[in-house]
Amino acid sequence: MSSSDDPLFGSAMFDLRGKQSVRATFKLSQKAIDAIGLVAIHMGIKQKSLFDHIIEDLDALDNLAKTIRIRQFKKIPRRQKTFVLSRRTIESLESISAASGTPRDALVEYSVKKLETIIDAEKIRHQERKKLQKEIDAHFDAGHRLYRKAVKRLGKEDPFCRSVEKAGRANRKAKDEIDAFIEKSRVIEEF
Repeated sequence: MSSSDDPLFGSAMFDLRGKQSVRATFKLSQKAIDAIGLVAIHMGIKQKSLFDHIIEDLDALDNLAKTIRIRQFKKIPRRQKTFVLSRRTIESLESISAASGTPRDALVEYSVKKLETIIDAEKIRHQERKKLQKEIDAHFDAGHRLYRKAVKRLGKEDPFCRSVEKAGRANRKAKDEIDAFIEKSRVIEEF
């Protein structure tokens, strides 16, 4: 039996076609563009997957299209931005846009508003991380003081001191990674 005779082959090819990447340009507000970038970068989600997520529910997208006030939308200062989306997502957008008479740009702009609740929750988590970072700094400093005390009492070449030094290097690496993550996350503070 050849692949062309297999009924599952056709549906598998259709499914793969829907996952193909395509470029699409939208005119969006800077806030929407920033929200997309922030969630994608900060949470480690590819923008394509993010678009799939916020646009995948066709009923919700259709309901959203009914609530959009085009006159208000046109008042929002916007700029062009190109994104990579799955073919299925762009087809969904175009379908709802045509059926509702709502521009794709407006559908994307208002769909992105769903991300604001995620960003607000992340802001709260970011503040908690910053508090915990202070505790980690204190823990790291205490470990460093312990190492210096051990070296003073036992000597740097003592097996105990070498183990404490090794633990300190691992702690330093983890602390540096945490500090870098917190620094990268500072962008969420201004959103």
